[in-house]
Amino acid sequence: MVEVGQMPPLAEQLDALVTVLDLARSGAARTRPELIRRSGLGRTVVTQRVAHLIDSGLLEEGDLGPSTGGRAPRQLRFRANAGHLLVAELGATSISAGIADLAGNLITQQEEPWDIARGPDETLAQVEELFDGMLAARPADAPTIWGVGIGVPGPVEFATGRPVAPPIMPGWDGYPVRDRFSARYDVPVWVDNEVNLMALGEFRGGRARGEHDFVYVKIGTGIGAGLISGGRLHRGSQGCAGDVGHVAIVENASVTCRCGNVGCLEALAGGAALARDGAVAAAAGRSPYLARLSDTGQPIEARDVARAASHGDPASVELLTNSGKLVGEMLATMVNIFNPSLILVGGGVAGAGDLLIAAIKQAIYRRSLPLATRELRVTRSPLDDQAGLMGAAFMVIDELLSRERLATWIGYKSPVGRSDLVHAHPASASA
Repeated sequence: MVEVGQMPPLAEQLDALVTVLDLARSGAARTRPELIRRSGLGRTVVTQRVAHLIDSGLLEEGDLGPSTGGRAPRQLRFRANAGHLLVAELGATSISAGIADLAGNLITQQEEPWDIARGPDETLAQVEELFDGMLAARPADAPTIWGVGIGVPGPVEFATGRPVAPPIMPGWDGYPVRDRFSARYDVPVWVDNEVNLMALGEFRGGRARGEHDFVYVKIGTGIGAGLISGGRLHRGSQGCAGDVGHVAIVENASVTCRCGNVGCLEALAGGAALARDGAVAAAAGRSPYLARLSDTGQPIEARDVARAASHGDPASVELLTNSGKLVGEMLATMVNIFNPSLILVGGGVAGAGDLLIAAIKQAIYRRSLPLATRELRVTRSPLDDQAGLMGAAFMVIDELLSRERLATWIGYKSPVGRSDLVHAHPASASA
């Protein structure tokens, strides 16, 4: 027990500090009386922790709030512009980069075509060039950079920030992505699979907000899934949860995947598979639309198949429908095991629209248990190309403001120069 007038132990002070900060930055409590009611903490404790957070630059006072009898309370706001974050999402065929504030809002972003197979040195040099260009364009009084978040299209060991045997990323196995960016920008850096970050972006700032159990599936060049379970991103014990693109599909098991196995889902239903099968259909004369495109010398891509399907090209409709069927059958298994309330579909192939989503839904409802689909919703990701960048920002924010890490830098009022704090308490990476 803590006696009257005696300071509580440091651990209790930190717990209270994080509780107050989380309530304020989520908007769940906007005044001191609301913080007292929502947190269960005493008035004196809340007053002290709010003062600490204001002094540290994380909270600020705003206008007077509504009165419930007596003097109107002063509103409190999380200072989203106390710092900024550099965020990037690396896809198989493109790079997106941006700057975000501490509330996950994108301030600026750029995207350009890129082949991830060009290797880590060339690719990350391009990311650094994009970052440096955006930093140079900021006004002189812009907030300092507090951290960097990177998403890559392959399995990542979250505790080390290194890709592990990524099938579509030759030369990236074990590459120290985190170390490279922390050395360049002298701030903490976190790296994760891009689909995990898309799921996190939708969960914290998109259609999945308020959902406790949902699946984000990306259908691009490859296929992957991000899982939110019990309100937390589920990475698994080593960080490779959701690697559904390499689930074996029985039919057409002779097709070899880039991972070396045969019959993987993404080798049969991903964007590269659609492009491959679309080229075959064009050459065989089964798709007049794609044949005309092929005659111009332009290689067939997945978006061409989607466009052809939207024009009623029978071969392209069949290819897209089959892709949706295979993805839906995989998702049906996830629905039966995981029982999510929402499935969001993103990625370039998802831009094919209603035809693909309808095929996915049909397969899910045909192969799943009725109870598991009673209130299940399946729809396109509304954030689409912003989901990964927003998720990268939320990843960094959540790590910086976690109980384990906040204590290591709050006394300095910013984590700048504290690139080493990512190594503290690695167990938090299993969330």
